[in-house]
Amino acid sequence: MRIYGTIVPCFILAACLFCGTSQAAELRLSEGLKIAVEKSRDLKISAYDEDVARAESLVDRARLLPSVNASFSGTALADQPSAIFGASTVPLSQRDFLAYSLGIQQTLYDFQGNASRYAAAKIRASALGIESRRVRNLVAIDFALTYFDLLESQKMVVVSEGELERLRAHMHDTQVLLDEGAVTKNDVLQAEVRLSDALQRRLAAINVRSVTESRLNNILSRPLNEEVAAIDEESGAGDLADMTQEQAWQAAVAQRPELRIVEETMKALDMDETGRKAELYPRLVVRGGYDFTQNRYQTPAGNWSLTLGVGINLFSGGSTSAELQKIAAQRGKLREQKEKLIEDIRLEVTRYVLASSTAREKIVVTKDAVRQAKENLRINRARYEEGVGTATEVLDAVTLLTVAETNYFRAVYDGKKAEAAVLYATGRDLTGVYK
Repeated sequence: MRIYGTIVPCFILAACLFCGTSQAAELRLSEGLKIAVEKSRDLKISAYDEDVARAESLVDRARLLPSVNASFSGTALADQPSAIFGASTVPLSQRDFLAYSLGIQQTLYDFQGNASRYAAAKIRASALGIESRRVRNLVAIDFALTYFDLLESQKMVVVSEGELERLRAHMHDTQVLLDEGAVTKNDVLQAEVRLSDALQRRLAAINVRSVTESRLNNILSRPLNEEVAAIDEESGAGDLADMTQEQAWQAAVAQRPELRIVEETMKALDMDETGRKAELYPRLVVRGGYDFTQNRYQTPAGNWSLTLGVGINLFSGGSTSAELQKIAAQRGKLREQKEKLIEDIRLEVTRYVLASSTAREKIVVTKDAVRQAKENLRINRARYEEGVGTATEVLDAVTLLTVAETNYFRAVYDGKKAEAAVLYATGRDLTGVYK
């Protein structure tokens, strides 16, 4: 087959015809974030952990409430109990009898032992709620970055198609000039080679887009081969342009869930310590109840009781002291973890703020480079058509424009990804920003 009067290899024709005909489903960033969060298995697992922690706090709360116990029994004796009075015996109980009891016990004071355990359990449940929000934002940033990768890969396909159009136009001009005898066959062959190379790059760009679509579909729990058309929109996070590193750092300290989790865990350890220390002191309890035993030889058969008691654990093998040492070690570990986390977050914020700033500068530079590359191509094509320029100059101008457009779009989406990363690093809720 001939294209513009030249012979093109079959694989080039196949590449030209290789194009998806099905309509891809459009997907906005806000819509995708909502789906990703709703279907995230990591977030569902985190929610179950939160439910478990809440249930455990209710278990600890039960120690603060009265315990009520009831029992019922029936007894059959082989011999009837009796007592000896001189030469005779007197029955003391029936051989067969029923008995039941009802008792209520309440701890009046235990030096805040049970109350501290309950407070620690509630704090841990709260920390897991913060962890769920952290996982939610982690899912959101993963989706957002993949979404911007898809937008970039879509633009790379457009850039490759634009390069193909320019090369085909040049090959047409070359063929016309060849027919007129103004150029040699070498110019046509050179154009064919460049066109073949551009077709291969377009196939590579399409492949990258397909892989990125699969990654996005995996996050959304969709079939991997489902086509997706990402919609390019304004991010709605323009306030980042004027944010300094120090402001970003302050926002991260105030909002990052990881730091709040560490702080809540340290509060829970303080409550655990109070609860463990309470084991060293007495406990004041009160018990009331009613006991009934069926016995016609005894009166009364049932009786009410009220008991006020004090209990203390005199020795437990040093377990309480060991637990207090364990808590002290855990507290020291958390302090070190917090300091390391602060340093890591500071580095993360600094890196992303700088990346965002650099990307904005690149956008300005590369946008101007695209304009200049277009003008350069126009001039070289005009010079070639007039016979004062060479085919190599035109082909180089086409390549230069493709490079400029590639650099521009990469800068644009590097900026969007850096912007999303800054939002994540400062603890902002991405689903609230991209809406």
